[in-house]
Order: sequence, then C-alpha cells, then structure tokens
Amino acid sequence: MKKIVVAMSGGVDSSVAAALLKDQGNTIIGVTMKIWDGKSSSGGTSRHGCYGPGEEDDIEDARKVARILGIPFYVFDLSQKYKTQVLDYFCHEYLSGRTPNPCIKCNHQIKFDALVTKARDSGIEFDYFATGHYAQVEYDQT
Repeated sequence: MKKIVVAMSGGVDSSVAAALLKDQGNTIIGVTMKIWDGKSSSGGTSRHGCYGPGEEDDIEDARKVARILGIPFYVFDLSQKYKTQVLDYFCHEYLSGRTPNPCIKCNHQIKFDALVTKARDSGIEFDYFATGHYAQVEYDQT
C-alpha cells in the first residue's frame, strides 16, 4: 500500500484523483495551500484564477471532500512564498514589458516544491505526491 499526499484545490479534478487513489487501496492524505494573504487583490471581490478572496471557499470545499472520503486534511499557509516567488516576479516582468506566466512559477516553486516540503517538514510521511493535473506520457521509439 502506498501513502500518497494529494494536493486538493477544492475542484473536481483533485477530488476525483484523491477518490480514485483511495479506491485503489492507497492511504491518502489531503493537503491544500493557502496562497492569498487576505489583502492583496486586483480590486473588487471576485477572484481571478486561483488567487483571491474566494480561496476560503475552495479550501472549505476541499475539506468537505476529505471528510467525505474519510482522509486527513491539512492546510499550509504559503502566502508569503507565493507573494515573493510568484506575485513579485509577475509584477517585475509585466512592468519590464514582458508577458509573464504566473502558473509556471507557482507550479514549479510553490505547488511542487514548497507545498511538498511543507508537508514533509510538518511530519507527514508519504511515498508519492499527486494532483488533479494529468499528463499523457508517450515514448517515441524512433
């Protein structure tokens, strides 16, 4: 049996990933990252993408799914790292006349690095880390 941490966003993809992995007999631990600092916003009350005032609703949705699945669930505050590694980068690049992609920075430095590190540092032991993202891996023999 494998111990798998699943990054749960509160959405369908990560919820289904957690359910499928659990159905396969794995031990699942749900985690999510809090990235909104509660103050920074582009204005208004709506959220743009994964960042903004709707984050608490998403976290609560992930918590409900974890409860239904009967798995432990943890929330890790990565808002400061997100600000310095994603938001500050985005602003700098944009003001320099470039078109930055914050998702590339976030996936690489926050979701698949800081979140994994935070889970391990908090004492959670696991063999694998999963998300609701998917990939098709093919091997070209030519």
